[in-house]
Amino acid sequence: MSFPLITDPYFYAVAVPAVLMLGVSKSGFGAGFGSLAVPVMALAVTVPQAAAILMPVLLLMDLLGLAAFRRDFDFKFLKFLVPFGLVGTLVGALLFKVLDAKVVAALVGIFTLLFLAQRLLFPPRPDSPPPPRWLGAILTVTSGFTSFVSHAGGPPLSAYVIPMRLSPVKFTATMAAFFFVINLSKWIPYAWLGLLDLRNMATSLALLPLAPLGVWMGVRMARSISPVLFYRLLYVGMLLTGCKLLWDGFH
Repeated sequence: MSFPLITDPYFYAVAVPAVLMLGVSKSGFGAGFGSLAVPVMALAVTVPQAAAILMPVLLLMDLLGLAAFRRDFDFKFLKFLVPFGLVGTLVGALLFKVLDAKVVAALVGIFTLLFLAQRLLFPPRPDSPPPPRWLGAILTVTSGFTSFVSHAGGPPLSAYVIPMRLSPVKFTATMAAFFFVINLSKWIPYAWLGLLDLRNMATSLALLPLAPLGVWMGVRMARSISPVLFYRLLYVGMLLTGCKLLWDGFH
């Protein structure tokens, strides 16, 4: 009896770089490069299958990210973010079977590009106040929702967190802790939806050794990079994500 994992070489040609990008995302670039993981893997498999395959990989990456940044969380901020994120995952679970993944991809892509355009055309002043909490609540619910559907929760949340002007390490740690809770909350709904089958889990185990490598790369970058370059790379990642999601939505 053969081991029931995916054997198509084309799948691994896109899955390996996708998993490495996801690992680097745990350094804080998750708003950009990490959200590309599912769209890239969707070149070879369906979006739900790509999301399911990444679940064990995400769990290991989240644990490694938490260990690396365990002293740098903003716990007060997390107490505000996490409940709204969990509401978003609940909405995603309830609507998952009736949603068109292309529509969700297009909406997230449009939102990401609009946020980038606003930041570049109307850059905030150093003394500008942070976004209002009501907007933060909406964006965090949206983040939980898009995270459940396609692990693309980074762009909506970053649209709220980036204007807070946290240090790269504080930003990284807070995002890592938030998505650890959100990703953990997906396991039961994913099993209920029948996504955690033997074939997907076996394929995930084959990709699992790449998780520590990606996280190690990201952690080294986050601890050595300047804040200016950090946010520039973040914007580049968001631009690529927005364009790719928009393309997926209309094709």
